[in-house]
Amino acid sequence: MLPEYRELMTKLKSEGDLHFIKLFDEHNDLDTEITNLENDPVQSASRADEIEAMKRKKLALKDELAQYLATKA
Repeated sequence: MLPEYRELMTKLKSEGDLHFIKLFDEHNDLDTEITNLENDPVQSASRADEIEAMKRKKLALKDELAQYLATKA
């Protein structure tokens, strides 16, 4: 995710930037949950709408992270 900001993300995590860490963790948690649901054929079929909503939220978090990182760069 956002390879152009890899060093900055490492720096913000190590400095304890709470806003960044919250966004980053929420994005990664959603990514993991989406992957788990999609890898389960029963879950992916019955929760397709929920998965799509989660993907939209994850994308919004990525956009928010990119904007935040751009202000810190």
